[in-house]
Amino acid sequence: QVQLVESGGGLVQAGGSLRLSCAASGRTFSNYRMGWFRQAPGKEREFVAAISRSGDRIYYADSVKGRFTISRDNAKNTVFLQMNSLKPEDTAVYYCATDISRSTGWMPGNKYEYDYWGQGTQVTVSS
Repeated sequence: QVQLVESGGGLVQAGGSLRLSCAASGRTFSNYRMGWFRQAPGKEREFVAAISRSGDRIYYADSVKGRFTISRDNAKNTVFLQMNSLKPEDTAVYYCATDISRSTGWMPGNKYEYDYWGQGTQVTVSS
């Protein structure tokens, strides 16, 4: 069982920044692939960013590329999402998730690849 706890959400004006954190339980965090997803009201949960176990492979949705940065600190069992140049359309509940399998052929944008999810943190961007 892995527990994920997100923090760092809030209300920010368009053009502003927020940094989300996701703390994971477990001793083998460095074995977990990590992802961030978001879900706006009335919409499907969508992929935002993902990072491999060692951090050497990073993936972004086109909608956030160049504005968001995912990173991880394996010593602190934490993954981060730095969000800059925020837009009203970024408003959503943001979830972190982990894929603890060691399967090959990882599809980081596929929410069904992930085994555990956090409770989410609300991000609201005002215009």
